[in-house]
Amino acid sequence: MIQNKPVKGLLVWMCCLFYINTFSQSPILLKSPGNNLTIEVNTKDSLSWKLIQKNKTLLSHAVAGLDIENKPYIGFNEQVKSVEKASKNDIIYPTVAMRQKAIRDIYNELKITFKSGNAIIFRAYDNGVAYRWVTHFKDSVNVKNEIVDYAFPENNRVFWGIEENKQFLSHFELLFKDSTIASFSKEQHCGLPLYVSSASGAKMLLTEADLLDYSNLFFFGTGSNKITSGFPKVILKESLVRDRGTKIEKTADYIARTSGSRPFPWRLVMVANEDKDLLENNLVFQLASPNVLTNTDWILPGKVSWDWWNDNNIYGVDFRPGINNQTYKYYIDFASRFGLQYIILDEGWTKTTWDITHPRDSIDVPELVAYGKTKNVGVILWALWQPMDKDMENVLSTYAEWGVKGVKVDFMARADQYMVNFYERLSANAARHHLLVDLHGAYKPTGLNRRYPNILSYEGVRGLENYKWSDDEATPPHEVTLPFTRMVLGPMDFTPGAMRNATKRDFHINFDAPMSQGTRAHQVAMYAVYESPLQMLADNPSNYLRDTACTGYIAAFPTTWDTTVALEGKIKEYVVIARKKGNQWFIGAMTNWSPRDLTLHLAFLDGNRKYKVKILSDGINADRFAEDYRISYAEWAKGQEVSIHMQPGGGWSAILTEE
Repeated sequence: MIQNKPVKGLLVWMCCLFYINTFSQSPILLKSPGNNLTIEVNTKDSLSWKLIQKNKTLLSHAVAGLDIENKPYIGFNEQVKSVEKASKNDIIYPTVAMRQKAIRDIYNELKITFKSGNAIIFRAYDNGVAYRWVTHFKDSVNVKNEIVDYAFPENNRVFWGIEENKQFLSHFELLFKDSTIASFSKEQHCGLPLYVSSASGAKMLLTEADLLDYSNLFFFGTGSNKITSGFPKVILKESLVRDRGTKIEKTADYIARTSGSRPFPWRLVMVANEDKDLLENNLVFQLASPNVLTNTDWILPGKVSWDWWNDNNIYGVDFRPGINNQTYKYYIDFASRFGLQYIILDEGWTKTTWDITHPRDSIDVPELVAYGKTKNVGVILWALWQPMDKDMENVLSTYAEWGVKGVKVDFMARADQYMVNFYERLSANAARHHLLVDLHGAYKPTGLNRRYPNILSYEGVRGLENYKWSDDEATPPHEVTLPFTRMVLGPMDFTPGAMRNATKRDFHINFDAPMSQGTRAHQVAMYAVYESPLQMLADNPSNYLRDTACTGYIAAFPTTWDTTVALEGKIKEYVVIARKKGNQWFIGAMTNWSPRDLTLHLAFLDGNRKYKVKILSDGINADRFAEDYRISYAEWAKGQEVSIHMQPGGGWSAILTEE
């Protein structure tokens, strides 16, 4: 496992002290290393800034401020003490290489310190900008509000992640509404990220990074070209709804009680010339706190045979399937046969959903762990977050004693400061017991998986499970929107792998024997397109065993990558990604309900080498019978052009092995 290394890159600081009048007369400028982006900061009256790409204004007026109880409003009527600039050129080596094993971290930085002792830091990369506040108060403080306002020069096209609960209670499984920014009123808010397409052609993705001991950021509309921030307040009194929901009965008038001397979360705007460029943007990870774990050799990404989506509905066996050891040994046997690293025991394995250290009578976890060990298959256990929170050390130590490899913690469905701290507390304690973490019912990634690399995946996505009860949510257009929105932020546990596939006309809801919309090749391509170091095979092992050619092909895909190259893509329309692992390349392509012909340019391949290629593409009749696919073979080399065709809701993928 590759460790985060100490900073060895170039770090140059320049301190510039001017008279206060100098700052009030003209903006303070910060340019990105390649001069692609310029930030203009104005400190007169309120702190505001503009974002310019070349000669095109992307943000015409952004306002930043902090309202801390019993303190002067930070960012308003401040007097500048000093301005410092720095440049950095370094390489980050992720412990878990979700997108690539080495990330160039090159930026220019501006730090404005005020006479109050507080400061704001801006960073300019060639593919985005970010800022954060740094305060220096002696004691803990109550943060009443933070101003994060963005005004755009035009009524830009946006993909708005619809949220409706006014208390910010949500599973964060966003559907992205394709609209314009002025169409959203002050009563409407969105989850992050927010995708914005500028009239200049630039694409922006708005989110946050390094979220620690604080509430999540949301955006509200204003009925104009401006959006404004909102945050969940600290919960003072709550009650349980059934066994897993939260009813908020009383909140404080502040969004966080936190240390008075700290850096606050980064407010991030990614910038791309084309949609496809977003697929290679690592800024959430780059801005996050470095790894704090000293030993990470035990963190092993991999693929998982998952039970819940297929409802344990296996067949062709001589026992009654269900939540019992015979069924899970069948899952282990299947996982072992295809080289999958894990199985998950999802909801139902415990006596009750709150008694999460005692299995039901039909389950013997240590026996399953021991059986899995003989097959090189680990066991991951599901748990509700509330009983985990109340008895965390006992639960995690029990799982570790059983030999379990990880926990899938579910139904958090909150974004307040307490929940943010729960994520960190869980991850830190799980790491002490050498347990992997998969966060479900979770808000979006903000880089905590860099700080705690045992976090291998997050849900926070409208994923495959929705096909069990809906025919109009997780559709192919949605599935080719996700790579340009939610997936950019970090690991995405979409849980692909449906073996029952249907055209739009033939799809029907079946909770116990679910199917997906789109073709088989569309599902298979997700193993190249969708990023999750803990990647599910969601369907029934019996279905996979019925088609071992397809299953073996899926099983060949890694879950971490040395290199990622975005080849083609337009949000809501199609996506093509190439990824390298060792001496192999893996390419995945997906389309919406429109059939599509594309020409792929193989300029990204290593020079003077030839590759044997295995291709899984839509069958000639996949527009009528979505499970129709074709496996073919070829030989390719750098510089070739390859034509591909995808049926409606279709896909295409290839595995290239160096000769």
